[in-house]
Parts: sequence; structure tokens; C-alpha cells
Amino acid sequence: MKKLIECVPNFSEGVNMGIIKQITDEVESVDGVRLLNVDPGKATNRTVVTFVGEPEQVIEAAFRAIKKAGELIDMSKQKGEHPRMGATDVCPLIPIANISMEETAEYAVKLAKSVGEQLQIPAYLYEYAQPNKSRSNLSIIRAGEYESFFKKIKQPEWAPDFGPAENDVKRGATVIGARDFLVAYNVNLNTTSTRRANAIAFDVREAGRTMREGDPVTGKIVTDENGKPKSIPGSLKSVKAIGWYIEEYGIAQISMNLTNIEVTPVHMAFDEVCKKANERGIRVTGSELVGLIPLKAMLEAGKYFLRKQKRSVGVSESELVKIAIKSMGLDELGPFNPQERIIEYLLKDQADSKLIGMSLTGFADETASESPAPGGGSISAYLGVLGASLATMVANLSSHKKGWDSRWEEFSNWAEQGQCYKDELLSLVDKDTAAFNQIMEAFSLPKSTDDEKAARTASIQSATKYAIEVPFKVMEVAVESFGLIKAMVEGGNPNSVTDAGVAALCARSAVLGAFMNVKINASGYNDKAYVAKVLSKGAELENAAVEAEKEIIKMVNNKIA
Repeated sequence: MKKLIECVPNFSEGVNMGIIKQITDEVESVDGVRLLNVDPGKATNRTVVTFVGEPEQVIEAAFRAIKKAGELIDMSKQKGEHPRMGATDVCPLIPIANISMEETAEYAVKLAKSVGEQLQIPAYLYEYAQPNKSRSNLSIIRAGEYESFFKKIKQPEWAPDFGPAENDVKRGATVIGARDFLVAYNVNLNTTSTRRANAIAFDVREAGRTMREGDPVTGKIVTDENGKPKSIPGSLKSVKAIGWYIEEYGIAQISMNLTNIEVTPVHMAFDEVCKKANERGIRVTGSELVGLIPLKAMLEAGKYFLRKQKRSVGVSESELVKIAIKSMGLDELGPFNPQERIIEYLLKDQADSKLIGMSLTGFADETASESPAPGGGSISAYLGVLGASLATMVANLSSHKKGWDSRWEEFSNWAEQGQCYKDELLSLVDKDTAAFNQIMEAFSLPKSTDDEKAARTASIQSATKYAIEVPFKVMEVAVESFGLIKAMVEGGNPNSVTDAGVAALCARSAVLGAFMNVKINASGYNDKAYVAKVLSKGAELENAAVEAEKEIIKMVNNKIA
């Protein structure tokens, strides 16, 4: 499997789109690298660029972008709200798939070495790429910013890791490293006061504020036995924050870096800022995402805000994302397009969801066409989707039924489970057609020589096994969904009992139809022990589906009567 890393360089230019375009053109000039997002900020005079690819291609793209930024950006004339020290201020590498942090850090060192030695730009390592932990923190490295670096770089303890120990007047210096996925996130306030915004930032950020005697701003600093200032920790772990005024929007913001969203997720950061702002007589009006965010973070946020309303969280992925956007006001300052801001959506291969992306009419037309796929396997999977969806609908209707308020969480849990069944079966619709296509491709391989024949046979067998596994998974998931369906017939909204009955019919058909595909594909697989095991288990699943449907239909008819 491919190793994938993400690169998120921050360039000290957020106004001149022509310059930004020339930099991103360098990124896109490298084959195999995919530019995901370009997020310029006028007030900060900074652009965050995000791209992804295999490690060697990514560091080549980063090198070209850093070189171009140094040619086009003049730091001696650059001004902006955001702290910065160079034309390319910071360039982190983030492991995405099939690569460790240690390997990613090695690539960061390789990139920094090239930048320092070939471009003669002072380069510092940070986070996981920096072995000296006393200088691994970005804010400590960047302290003093561009203007003070002419003196700082001369200090022996602040000599760059690579490149000349001389701050470049035009290009400045840069920081390159490897880090975990970081979410850059700003919360909007109904004030123009930077001082008050900073006070809220100090309330929430992990580092907190310096402890003082008497007045918290002007009082004497309290020190420990070693003479170092004591601090009062903030309320949020793994959060860095400052307050600033954004002239472009005419408001102050809390600008945060969420360095571990498993510890402090976006929705918790938003709510905590709301709380601390309210204590200071200030109101949060919305928020702003800088760059990209993982899908999981948005789904968790959507569920968090629904639970606060005591509403079912068993809704579609798109609905959860919508709730997250509206609840945190992510669209206050401009449109928020999930397809452009959620990393999984940008990385998604559209070919993997060709069928489920069609309209109902389009899917029916494609099925009815002369093409052999989609066929019975994909249709069986989709029948399973419909069964799970109907049962989930009953759960959601039950969760919101008048007079059943005390049971909302019970049905929410069922609906959430139903969404999992639905989503997994949806993915299997396209996978079944892909499995059929793999078999066709394997049969079309050349067979002129013994080696070609052996390779062709191996490919056919591999594709055949996959074509058995996909419909077998449909059977397993559809049988599991009977538990939800039965629960909705027994205790769900009585007005929707027939919907649950139809769900059972769909689930049974999904299982029986998928088993037909398992059996016909198994006939062409050479491992007879594996085939026997699969067919035996398949027969058990088929019997379980038939019995479950029979029991549920009887219950439905009794309730109707």
C-alpha cells in the first residue's frame, strides 16, 4: 500500500493571489502530488497550503514551493498579524497512511537539509524531527520573529540546523518538521479588543498565563524557588492560543492550534471559548477553520451538539456535518464547503462510489443497460441498504415521538447503529461491481508464455476470492441488521411498524441474493477447503435471515391486526 504524507507549508503572503498561484503551481508541477487546499488570509498576510502524496514526491514539491516563495516574497517589506520568521514560515510533514512518525521525521530532516544547503536558507527542525527537545517547540524557535532573528541567529544556541547562520534579509528563515495532525481554528468574538481576546486565549490555552500578585495584568510576577515565573494553566489541554484583531472582518478572534484533537476536539474548544467569553461579557458569534479538518472531527462535533439538544445522533453523515457547521458558525465569515475542507472528501476516489453517487433513475438505467455490472451482487447490497435505512428511519421517528422524550437516547443508539449498517452496505454496492470488473481484467491478461499463464491464473484466483468476500460481507451485515429491525417492530413507533416489516423483506432478499453470488463465484475458486467453509457459513446466514424475516413479518401482521 502507498505511503502517504501531508505537507502544510505556511507562506508569508496572503494578499497577492498572483504570487500564491506561482507557489502552488510549483507544488502541482510534481507528478503524484495532489493539491488539496489553498487558504489565504489578508489580515494575517499568510497562506496555508495543503497537499498530499508519497514522501519523495511531497518533499520535492515542498522544496520547489519554498524556493519559489523565497524568490517572490520580500520579508523586509512583509507585514501581517500572524507571527512569522520567513517567506516560508513553517513547513510541517504529517503522516497520513502506511508510514510512521519516525519515517516522516526522516523526510523532514532530508527536506530541511536540502533547503539549507541548496537554497542557503537557514532551516530549523521542530517537533518530532528535532532531537534537541529544548528547541523543538515552534513558538520558542519563532520567538522574536523575522525582525529579531538577525541577532538571534548569531547566538550559538540558536544556530540553524542547516544552512547559513545568517538571517536572509529577503527570505528570512524557515522551520521544517514532522508533527501530528493539527487543526488551526479561530473563534470569532463580538469585540474589537485584542486585549480582551488575549485574556480569553490565556483562559483556555494549556500554557495559561503568568501568575501575578494582585492585578492579573500589571501585578508583580510570582516566581518559583529557581526564580522562574509561575503560571496558571488554562482549561484546555493540547491547545495553543492567542487573541488578535482582524481588520478584514472588523472583529477580534481567538486563534488556536489544536495539537491533539483526540484530547481537545474542535467542538470542546468552541464551547469552552464560549463559556470563558461569556464570563467576560463577550459573545462568540461563530468560528473559522484554517486549512483542512478530518471527517471524524466534524462527525463528533455534529453528534455532540445533537446530544446537547437531546436529539438522535443516528442521522446521515452529511446531516452531522451540517449540524457541526451551523452549531459552530463555521460559515459566518464565508461559505464552508465540506467537499473542499474535509480531508477524506478531498482524498476520495470518485470511482469508488460511482454507483452510489448516481440518482435513483441513473442507477436503474445503469442496471438495465447492456453492461453486465452492476448486477445481482450490487443490487443485493443495495437492498440491504434500503432495509437498514428503513429501520433507522423508524428509530429516528421513535426518538422524536411526542411523549417518548425519556427514550430519545435509547432510539438514538439504535439509529446510530443503523447508520453504520447502511454506510457499510453502501460501500459494498460499488465494491461488488469492482470485484466483477477485477475478474474480467484478470481473464483478459496475456497467456502466451508459462510465466504469463501462471501470473494470469494467480490474478484470476485473487480476484475470485475477492468476489466471494464482498457478497459474503453483504450477508453478514444484512443479517446483523435484523436485530435493529426486530427491535423497531417490538418497541418502535407503532405508526411505522410496516416500514420495519418492509425493512425485513429487504434484508432477507439482500442475504439470499448475495449468497447466490457467493456460490457462483466460489465455483471458480481452487481452494476447496476455503470454499466449503464459506458455503457452510453462508447457509447458516441464509437460514438465519429466512427465520428472522418470518418472525418479524408475523409480529408486524399481529400488530396491524
